[in-house]
Amino acid sequence: MIDFKVSKGIPSPLGSSISKEGVQFACADNADGIVIINKKTNDKIKIPFTDEYRFGNIASIIIKNFDFAKYKYCFYKKDEEFADLYSSRIIGNEKYGVKGADYKLTSEVTDHDAYNWENDSYPLTAFEESVLYLLHVRGFSEHASSKVSNKGTLNGIVQKIPYLKDLGITALELMPAYEFEEYTKPDKRVTDMAEVSGAKVVNKLNYWGFKEAYYFAPKASYTHSGDAVKDFKDFVKSMHKEGLEVIMQFYFPDEIKAYFIYEVIKYWKLNYHIDGFHLKGNNIPFSLIACDPLFSDTKLFYDYIPEEEIYDFNEIPKKKNLCVYSDAFMYQMRKALKGDEDTLKDVIFNTRNMPSKSSITNFITNYYGFTLYDLVSYDRKHNDDNGEKNSDGCDYNYSWNCGIEGKTKKASVLNLRKRMMKNALFLVFSSKGVPLIYAGDELANTQQGNNNPYCQDNSISYINWNQNALADEIHDYVKELIALRKNSFNDILNREFSMLDRNRIGYPDLSYHSDEAWKADLATYNRHLGIMYSDYDDKSEEITLYYFAYNFYWKEITFSLPYIPSKTKWDVVLSTGVVKNIDNKEAKNQGMEFELEHRSCALFKVSFKKTDKKIQA
Repeated sequence: MIDFKVSKGIPSPLGSSISKEGVQFACADNADGIVIINKKTNDKIKIPFTDEYRFGNIASIIIKNFDFAKYKYCFYKKDEEFADLYSSRIIGNEKYGVKGADYKLTSEVTDHDAYNWENDSYPLTAFEESVLYLLHVRGFSEHASSKVSNKGTLNGIVQKIPYLKDLGITALELMPAYEFEEYTKPDKRVTDMAEVSGAKVVNKLNYWGFKEAYYFAPKASYTHSGDAVKDFKDFVKSMHKEGLEVIMQFYFPDEIKAYFIYEVIKYWKLNYHIDGFHLKGNNIPFSLIACDPLFSDTKLFYDYIPEEEIYDFNEIPKKKNLCVYSDAFMYQMRKALKGDEDTLKDVIFNTRNMPSKSSITNFITNYYGFTLYDLVSYDRKHNDDNGEKNSDGCDYNYSWNCGIEGKTKKASVLNLRKRMMKNALFLVFSSKGVPLIYAGDELANTQQGNNNPYCQDNSISYINWNQNALADEIHDYVKELIALRKNSFNDILNREFSMLDRNRIGYPDLSYHSDEAWKADLATYNRHLGIMYSDYDDKSEEITLYYFAYNFYWKEITFSLPYIPSKTKWDVVLSTGVVKNIDNKEAKNQGMEFELEHRSCALFKVSFKKTDKKIQA
C-alpha cells in the first residue's frame, strides 16, 4: 500500500487542481474524506479530512508526488461515496444508454495546461453577422444516414463542418454537452410506493439532459477517444479553425447557487475556449456574469437581459455581447404564419425589434416543440411514445396541418406545406436580430408529431440525412436565405430606423405598404403586409430598395409597389409563391400593382441613381 504524503491545501479552487506542490483536492460538501482508487487494481486508500485540513465548510488537502494518471478518486461521507461535483472528468458514464444497477461514478484529475491549443483564437463574430444552428450532439449524427464515423459524438459534428460552412451558419448552439446521467436510479420513495401498489417503475431516459449535472466535465458518451477533455478541446479548436463559434447551453435548477453557476461559466470559458453561453434557469446571476470583464467578448444568452443593471443609463456597448433568447418571436410569428386574425402588428414589431444595448435571437422552431416540418403537418401533438398518455409537451403550438393531420400523399397539401415552411424561414431571415435554425429543419426533418421527445433516443430525435426532393429544396432555400442575409440586406436590417428620408433620396429608411403604396392597412381582418427598406451609397449616389411582401391570407392578394424611375424595374429576388404582373408599369394607388399567390412571401429589389427621375402619376 502506498503511503501518500498529505499536507494542508487552500480553499480555492474547489475540486482537483495541479500545483507545484502536488495535486490539491478541495471539497465543500461536508465530506469526511477522500478515496484514492488505483485504476488497475481498484485498491482504495481513504484519507480522512481532519480538522487541520478544514477552512469553514471546505476541506482541502495536497497530495505530494502524486502520479494522478494512475488513479481516480471520489469523496465519502460515512459509508456513502460520491463523485466530485467540481471534477473535470467523470468516470463510469462513458457508454450512452441503460446502466446496470450497480454502476458508480468516480472522478479523475485533469492537467488542462498540458493541452496544445495551437494558437487557437476566438472568431468573435458580431451578432449582426451571426447565424445560429441549434443541435443535440448525439442526435445530430447518430442516424446511420449521417455517414460519419464516431456517430453521435462531437467528432461526428467535426466531420460535418464542410456541410455547416456550405450552409452558411456561423455558430453552433449545443444542448447540454456536460456530464449528466441520462438514466438515474428511481427515488427510493417511488420504488417503495410501487412495491406496495404493484405498479411498474419505469426508469425513463433523459435524452436532452436538462437536470442537475456534473457541470465541469464534458459528457463522456459524446466523445470518441476515451479522453473526453481532449476530445472536447479538439472539437472547439476544429470549429475555431474554420471560423465557427461554439455556444453551450447550461441548465441550472433552482437549488443551484449563484456562486456555483458563475464558477461553471468561468471554468468553461478559460479551459475550453467557449464562445458563448445560453443560460437556462430561474436563479442565474446574469448581471454578475455580464459585468465581469472576463466575459466582455463572450456571447451571453438569456430569456431576459436586465440592461439597467449592467449598463449606465447613457452607456452604449462598443460591441454587443448580450442577447435575448425568448419564445415571443416564435409564437407570435407562428400565429401570423397560419393566418390568425390581428397579427400584422406583431409582424411589424418582430421584424424590427431590437433592444438598445443587447441583441435578440429569432427562431420559429426549437428543441421544445414541433420541428419545422411538423409545424405545418400537425394540428395536435402526438407524444404517445413518451409514455405519459400524450399529457406532456405544450398544448399550444399554433401549428396548422394544411388540411390533413400527419402523413399524406395529396399533392396540393404537400405543396402547401412546402410553401408554409419557406414562409416560416422567410420570417426568421427577414427580421432584425440573430436568426437561429433548429438542426434538421433545413432537411425537412420530422419527429412524427412529437413535440416533446425529451426521452426519445431513437429515430424520432435523430436527424435523418437521407435527402429527398423536399429536403433538397428546403436545404437550398435555407442556404439562399443565409447568403442573402449576409451579403445583401444584413446591414440594412441591423441599422436604426427613423422612418424618415434622412438621405433626401425620396424614400424613408423604412416604410409600410399593402394594397396601396405608402399605406399599411392593419385592420384585424387583414393578413398581408409590405415592408420596404432603402439604402443609399454616398459615393456612387446609388439608391437600393428592398421590398418584403408577406401574404398570410388564403387567397391571392394585390399589393402596390412604390414608384421607381421609369427605366428601372423591380426584380423578384426570392418568392415562395407565384408573383403576377410585376412588369406591369401602370401606376395605381401611388404605385405599381402586382399579385402574390395565397400564403406566400416575396422579396423584391431595385437599384438606381439618385439623379434618376421617378415615375409620375
